[in-house]
Amino acid sequence: MTAPPFLSDEQLERLDALLEQRAVPFKGLSLEALDGFLSALAVGPEPVPVEEWQSVVWGPSPPRWDSAAEAAEVQLLLDGLGNGITRRVRLGEELPDALQPLIALPENPLAEHPDALDIGRDWAIGFFTGMELRDTAWDRWLNAEDWIDEIAAMLEQLASGEVRNDEPGTETTPLSYRERLEVVAGIPGMLADLHHFRIEQLTPREPARRMATPGRNDPCSCGSGKKYKACCGKN
Repeated sequence: MTAPPFLSDEQLERLDALLEQRAVPFKGLSLEALDGFLSALAVGPEPVPVEEWQSVVWGPSPPRWDSAAEAAEVQLLLDGLGNGITRRVRLGEELPDALQPLIALPENPLAEHPDALDIGRDWAIGFFTGMELRDTAWDRWLNAEDWIDEIAAMLEQLASGEVRNDEPGTETTPLSYRERLEVVAGIPGMLADLHHFRIEQLTPREPARRMATPGRNDPCSCGSGKKYKACCGKN
């Protein structure tokens, strides 16, 4: 069977149930963390083979599926989630509901909520888990591009619940619900920016071609009719 371009609500519920039963109790990923994890792989500097990242999804001991059909179903669900995330990072901020990051929000996100409501925490932790698979390559990006470092800092706030102050020696301050909501709302744009940067880095660049310098006795390239040594080649 061919994996769907994204998962339906029913398929998401099925994958969520499988993860809660077969992954989370064994130090694997929840659905929200998996969405963040696969997002990091989709926009990251280096590809990660399926066999490498799937071992993270289920924890140290991968589950034994009841049948080949169940194993195929699970793979189909993972591939479908990955397909949806690939479409998400390409589209940017204007996303249909089916492609929004899988972050659990309260029924009315814009209402007042306690700061202890840590929306986006699991997603951000999943994203950092994905980064760790290629931490050296990510470090190169973070060190070279300030804006990527800023994205990592915002996601770190979601993961830790704290805002680090710029002045050394000062204490961190708790991240408020409103601040969390603002970072969560910006995630599609962050992913799109990282995706475009990744594509730029992968695009071969032709070296600038220098025009050949005429020989000293060749006609000068400026069109004067003089020999190069008696014209532009004097200097």
